[in-house]
Order: sequence, then C-alpha cells, then structure tokens
Amino acid sequence: MISVDNWSIELQKSEFYSLYLLLLKINEQLLAIKDELMDEESITLELEQLPWYINLEGNKKEWSLRLVFESQDQTRSFEMYWPIPIAQDLYYEIRNMWESMD
Repeated sequence: MISVDNWSIELQKSEFYSLYLLLLKINEQLLAIKDELMDEESITLELEQLPWYINLEGNKKEWSLRLVFESQDQTRSFEMYWPIPIAQDLYYEIRNMWESMD
C-alpha cells in the first residue's frame, strides 16, 4: 500500500514491481543528464510502460513525480502526484521497500 497525506492505494505485487522498475529507469535517466544541467535549469522526463506513465518535473536537485496507472484490462485506473520535496523521499522509500521484500 502506498499512502500520502489523505489518500492511499493498494497495489498488487506485479504492479508494485513494475512501478519500482520504472522509477529506477527514470532515476537513471536523471542521473545520466544531471551533471550537464545548470542548477536552475528545468527538466521534464517522461516514461511510459504499460500499465504506468511517469512524469518527472523539476531541476537537478529537486523534482516532482506524476504517475498514471491503467490496468491492462481497463478495470482500474488512478493518478498519483508527489510534489517537491516529498517525491524524492517516496522514490527512495518505494525502492527500499521493494528491495527489502526480495
């Protein structure tokens, strides 16, 4: 279960794993360009791999995340938004949570 402020969502293990993998990918993309960016330069990164769409916006030091989920059979969909500064903390928490489940 992922929960922030006044909302929460329960994910199946396969959904959580696919989210984890995409978060790793978008973080890799950010790390690959981070040193080329000026501190105040804005960036937008997007990744889509069904059932997820991820959008990262911010700069090299802080960013927000927007996640959209639509199940393969289209029975369930939702959108999550994590603003600056909690997006980075939640990214690390999701990564640590998955890695502790192995």
